[in-house]
Amino acid sequence: MKWIHRSLDSARDTVRGWMNHVAEALDKLSGGSLKPNTITYIGFLMHIPVAMLIATNQFVLGAITLIIFGLFDALDGALARIQKTDSAGGMLLDASTDRMKEVLLYVGVAYVLINNGAELAAVWAVAACGASICVSYVKAKGEAAISTLQTISAKEVNNLFKDGLLRFEVRMFFLIVGLLTNQLVIALIIITTLSTYTAFDRLLRIQRTLDEASRV
Repeated sequence: MKWIHRSLDSARDTVRGWMNHVAEALDKLSGGSLKPNTITYIGFLMHIPVAMLIATNQFVLGAITLIIFGLFDALDGALARIQKTDSAGGMLLDASTDRMKEVLLYVGVAYVLINNGAELAAVWAVAACGASICVSYVKAKGEAAISTLQTISAKEVNNLFKDGLLRFEVRMFFLIVGLLTNQLVIALIIITTLSTYTAFDRLLRIQRTLDEASRV
């Protein structure tokens, strides 16, 4: 799994470099009127047709469009940095729409499995969606709990949450591979299993941090 993280981290850095150039061009072309939140909303809305492509058995096209509109996650952040408008509100919107995107995608996956007569397999789509959201829920609640501590620095808080076995982009990687190879069920099982592990791993790390802080 580490090689996947390293590969994705390297790809993410490269993509961020490209998106910085795209963001600069868009900012100049729009005269600064194009806002990061607009990019975030567009990226979210475009996941509706992506889910529809998946639901109608167009897996390869669905995977390609998922990659394209997945880039909007990097573009809105790049634009915010250029315009110096990055904020807690923008981070909240980005994180919230990411969860909504996952729900849309897994609904599309569940639909196509049921429509193809694999009703039992569709349970894995529900499980993958739930496990994925649990990863983000534990992160959000953990950050809220730890932020009340005076004994832990912002850097330490960030280190608690920046890693994890199945981050959002890794979940999307497995889903895209599943679409491209027509092995959706296997991808769902992997996402469910490793997301569940990630959620519990984060929970235990947060709990240990809270327990240690209470003894100080």
